[in-house]
Amino acid sequence: MPIEQTPRDEQLTSSKPALVARGPSPALTLATALLGFALITLDASVVNVALPSMGSSFGGGTSALQWVVDAYTLTFAALMLSTGAFSDRTGASRAYAIGIAVFTLASVVCGLAPGLPALIGARVVQGAAAAVVLPASLALVRQAYGEPAHRARAVAVWAAGGSVAVALGPVAGGALTTLWDWRSIFFINVPVGVVALALLLRAPRSERRPAPLDLPGQVAAVVTSAALTFAVIEGGPAGLASLAIAVLAGVCFLRIEVRQAHPVVPLDLFRSRTVSMAVGVGAANSVAFYGVVFVFSLFFQQVQGRSALHAGLMFLPMTSLIGVTNVLSGKLAARYGTWLPILTGHGLAVAGLLGLLYVDTGTSPSLVSVLLVPLAVGCALMVPPLTAAMLEAVPAERAGLAAGVLNAARQVAGGLAVAVFGVLIADGFETGLRLSLAISAGLLLLTGALSFRRAGRPATPA
Repeated sequence: MPIEQTPRDEQLTSSKPALVARGPSPALTLATALLGFALITLDASVVNVALPSMGSSFGGGTSALQWVVDAYTLTFAALMLSTGAFSDRTGASRAYAIGIAVFTLASVVCGLAPGLPALIGARVVQGAAAAVVLPASLALVRQAYGEPAHRARAVAVWAAGGSVAVALGPVAGGALTTLWDWRSIFFINVPVGVVALALLLRAPRSERRPAPLDLPGQVAAVVTSAALTFAVIEGGPAGLASLAIAVLAGVCFLRIEVRQAHPVVPLDLFRSRTVSMAVGVGAANSVAFYGVVFVFSLFFQQVQGRSALHAGLMFLPMTSLIGVTNVLSGKLAARYGTWLPILTGHGLAVAGLLGLLYVDTGTSPSLVSVLLVPLAVGCALMVPPLTAAMLEAVPAERAGLAAGVLNAARQVAGGLAVAVFGVLIADGFETGLRLSLAISAGLLLLTGALSFRRAGRPATPA
């Protein structure tokens, strides 16, 4: 799913930056920002269908391939907690230039990687750069459009770029891998990055603004998520040691956040049941979506023997509906309240997951492609009203912060789903596939039941 535009990003750039130079047109700045956002969103989805080809090149097993995905996703998610403040302190245009330049160079390293360790390391750098690009790109849009109505339309176009990138990701990854090589999915980033930087030269410069950074808390968050993922993927004595590190880092994180004047994750937010519910639903949503896409990317190729291009095309029906469903969800929430699309989304996603339980080696790929649609539509229905419900439960001055926490939680949950489901399918694909689907359905049934109980109640303030 696309990385949603968060009110945290907009809040962090809410006071209009002073410009030291005039840009040629707001549309050009929007094009620059959209290119960067689409680039980092595409890279989150383009890799999945290329994983079997990477495994063939390097001889890596499922656990190594999981790291190719999670190295990007987890770094992106963890650093997203504080890169909005970094964008403010550096200036949006400078931060964007740094992020795109580093991302482009890391893409070259990925394409030239001689082995999996080098590839995974470069993916970590890509994830860090992407975390910088996201808030900076939105800040560029914010500074280019001063009038609220024009800005709202520009942000909608910016967000649509992410939805299009998600839809094209599996197809582009499959086509490039089949027609050329898996390395091309990284090399294709280079011309896009160069064009984005060239356009940025004509965009206005952004003023630097003071913004608090919680570096100890940020470091503890990264160590916790990375160590926990390592423990799940690797297992054995090393996994147990990593689990101990994750627990220790998690305790340190909690202690730091309690004492920090400006924590990256204010723990008092979770005093609101609505906030806790929103984070739980968002995490379950991401487990189902990201985990299932990862598993079926391997299923189409490793179990059914399809080409990477064929596998990518099988995801097109589900991904192409995400953007339209997001818009529909917003309209439903405006008319009937936030909980109706959330509950409807739960029902559709669970129905889709239960239908996928009957998939086996002989199931037609076209049928699997159709069965994936309810899951995608259900997950897409939940996200916009989920964010809205969370924001209703917090004071206006903390709305952006809360939404940033929600989106980071969603991305971390998706990364952990890839780790857990990869371990399950490694011991037997069809059994692991069904267990993965059952876990996803169970989590959504739980959050759906809790959401039903919460529906209609006033939001408890954080």
